Amino acid sequence: MSFPWFEFLGLMLAFGINAVIPGADFAMVLRQAVVHGRREALLTSAGVATAILVHGTYTLLGVGVIVGQSLLLFNILKWAGAAYLVWLAISALRSPPPQPPAVAEGGETRRGDVAAFALGFLTNLLNPKAVLFFLALFTTLVSVHTTGEIKTIYVGSMSLMLFAWFALVSIFFTTPSVRQGFFRFGRWFNRVTGITFLALAVRVALAQQR
Repeated sequence: MSFPWFEFLGLMLAFGINAVIPGADFAMVLRQAVVHGRREALLTSAGVATAILVHGTYTLLGVGVIVGQSLLLFNILKWAGAAYLVWLAISALRSPPPQPPAVAEGGETRRGDVAAFALGFLTNLLNPKAVLFFLALFTTLVSVHTTGEIKTIYVGSMSLMLFAWFALVSIFFTTPSVRQGFFRFGRWFNRVTGITFLALAVRVALAQQR
C-alpha cells in the first residue's frame, strides 16, 4: 500500500493553520521565553509537542470519542483546564517584573527542566478544545481505510511540526533585542499575560461539545 500523501498533506495543512493561531500554548511559550530564557521556552515547547502525542494516541484508541460524547468527562476536563489557566494567571499577576538575567535578583527563580516541560505539557493536555479538534481532524480528513501505522506517522508528524513552530517562537522571543523590548514593559508584561490567561480560562470554561 502506497503512502497517502494527499491525505497526509491535507491533515498537516489543517493542523498547521490551527497551530500558528495564538492561544494558551503560544502565551505560555512566549512568557517562558521572556521571563526565563531560551532553554526553558524550548523545554516548554517540547512539553506542548508531547501532549499532542497523548491526544493523538487516545484518539486512535477511540478514547477521544468517549470523552467527546460524555458530558461528565468533557466537563471534568474543561474545568480542570480552566482552573489550571486561572492558576497560571494568578502566578503571572503576582510575579515581579521580568528582568535581564544579569540583574535579576530575588525575582522569579529559574524553574527546573521538568517544571518547564510540565508547564507546556499540562497547558496543552488540559485543553478540551484539543480533544474535539483531534476528533474532527481524524473523522473528516482521515479515511477509515488508513492503517494504524500510517495514523501513528500522522500523529508523530503533528508533534514534530508543533515543536518546530514553538521552537521558532522560542528563538525569536529570546533574541536579545526582542526580549529587551519586553523588559521595558515591566509589570505590564505580567499584567497582560495574566489577563490573557484569565481570558483563555473563560474561553475554555465556555467550551461546548459539538
